[in-house]
Amino acid sequence: MKKGYYGQWGGAFIPEVLYSTFAELNRIYEEARADAAFWQEYVAVMQNYSCRPTPLTVADNLSEALGGARIYIKREDLNHTGAHKANNVMGQGLLVKRMGKRRVIAETGAGQHGVATATMAARYGLECTIYMGAEDVARQRPNVFWMEKLGATVVPVTSGSRTLKDAMNEAFRDWVSSMEDTHYVIGTVCGPHPFPEMVAWFQSIIGIEAHEQILAQHGGLPARVYACVGGGSNAMGIFQGFLGQPQVELVGVEAGGEGVDTARHAARMKGSRARAGVAQGYKTMFLQNEDGQMLDTHSIAAGLDYVGISPILADLGEQGRVRFEAATDQEVLEALSLTMETEGLIPALESSHAFVQAYKEAPKMARDEAIIINMSGRGDKDIFTVAHAYDDPSWKEFIIARGQEYGG
Repeated sequence: MKKGYYGQWGGAFIPEVLYSTFAELNRIYEEARADAAFWQEYVAVMQNYSCRPTPLTVADNLSEALGGARIYIKREDLNHTGAHKANNVMGQGLLVKRMGKRRVIAETGAGQHGVATATMAARYGLECTIYMGAEDVARQRPNVFWMEKLGATVVPVTSGSRTLKDAMNEAFRDWVSSMEDTHYVIGTVCGPHPFPEMVAWFQSIIGIEAHEQILAQHGGLPARVYACVGGGSNAMGIFQGFLGQPQVELVGVEAGGEGVDTARHAARMKGSRARAGVAQGYKTMFLQNEDGQMLDTHSIAAGLDYVGISPILADLGEQGRVRFEAATDQEVLEALSLTMETEGLIPALESSHAFVQAYKEAPKMARDEAIIINMSGRGDKDIFTVAHAYDDPSWKEFIIARGQEYGG
């Protein structure tokens, strides 16, 4: 198979001006992959700086309440910066050091990748610019605040749907004009080669840990592993720990929004509006019309409203190795409530999509079976969205009072 392709998906469709930049990145990346000391350095950084390994928590209360399979939760929310995003950015930060570049740029939707990138830049003394759709800036204000306090410049993107795909476009435009001293830290398993493979490699630490942990704690492999899917980095991270075991079913849960039968969702593999296409440097399934124009997306979770999907996951879905489902906004809120009230855990809205499907299926499974849910991030960042969705009266009073206090 041609390098950088996964079945018919992937590739590197890049402007000629970026050719030398990608050639350098491929060379540095391949050297790092061949260097066992590099992976050891990466693991040491993640252990010392980001609290790895993250635990695999057995959810006894949920398992009892739902009946059926024993539920385990992979706690990526306990990573530094509150999500799995730190895994990838710290790895790419080590590559930036090898390349000798002084500046990094990134796109972000939910803001977790932006915060993680800003954190990495602060640690390694790099300049940092984060592109973020204006829609996401408004609903993820706490993360914007922290990015700026960490020293990053946050650029709201007002073009298009003002979400993740538009932020990615702006980041590519920046890179074309600044490639000599700048590295683009793509946050998910998308984009031109080597990014899908490279990000998946750094995120594989999730699956490596989860595989060891479930054997030690459960005494055997899980029947199913669930992960939410936007671009797909957290899903690829945990799925890689079990790809070689065909008896373990891998379930990716996309953003069903207001329903996959409506125009307001972001389901590429489960919905009916996706078509094969080439955009943003690679070939995959994109939500687009017959003329190839990208469609607007919707999700209550800012990190899942991306218009495309990882070429690796597109291939795994086509092969039938990954089963795709979709969770609606309302189902996500219900799963979030159940998780908080039953286990005292607050998953991010993105992660809560995986919980939805797991909660549907666990009761139908045997007691001696186990499932793993990847809790890719914590819900602190979603407080404004969640409080608004719950129509919480005390929260409204708090916001009004603060607005008056600050002269609003």
